[in-house]
Amino acid sequence: MELIWQGAVKAAELVFGFDAEVWSITWRSLQVSGYATLISLLIGIPLGIALALQRFPGRGATVAVINTGMGLPPVVVGLFVSIFLWRSGPLGFMELIYTPTALVVAQVIIAFPIFAGLTMASFQALNPNLALQLLGIGASKTQLLWLLCKEAKLPLLAAVMAGFGGVISEVGASMMVGGNIAHETRVLTTAIVLETGRGEFGNAIVLGFVLLALAFMVNGVLTWAQQRGPKR
Repeated sequence: MELIWQGAVKAAELVFGFDAEVWSITWRSLQVSGYATLISLLIGIPLGIALALQRFPGRGATVAVINTGMGLPPVVVGLFVSIFLWRSGPLGFMELIYTPTALVVAQVIIAFPIFAGLTMASFQALNPNLALQLLGIGASKTQLLWLLCKEAKLPLLAAVMAGFGGVISEVGASMMVGGNIAHETRVLTTAIVLETGRGEFGNAIVLGFVLLALAFMVNGVLTWAQQRGPKR
């Protein structure tokens, strides 16, 4: 317990003392996971809405793939992304392996099934007569989608929190496709693994507290957006 307390104190000192290395790793983590969350949101939410509201050939197989992807092991994602981005792989000519872009690609593959699956579930949980009522009073398709999204706001924001939490805490794929290179691809999770492997548990605890604080702040903002509004 004493080691944990010391780690928390040191984490606060480094963050509020603007330690360059800690801030660099933290900012890189936020950038990578932020981009991955945004891209996953732009892919996953429209796909989830389409799966919930439309019927088309192959829908059942697509839903099964999305549901499987929600529990996809990150190390498996890292393996296949590494194979494709490796210098001798199909996309090796792009020279993306061991770059922040590779981290984003891996995290998008991890996160977008979460967005799609939770969005699909949230729209399917809406009153099935709601869409018919909105169309009946003259709502356009664009207005219909907007109103349905507003109705499903709480679970949609929960999906964003789940997706961001999944990628900001991911380590396996990040190690495999990023290489944990100092000042290039090292993020908070891979830095924690590195310090633990060295036996520097104090440093690992410090970085762990920084990671927890970062996740808490981002999810705190999303929770505020989710819960604000008139009480019923």
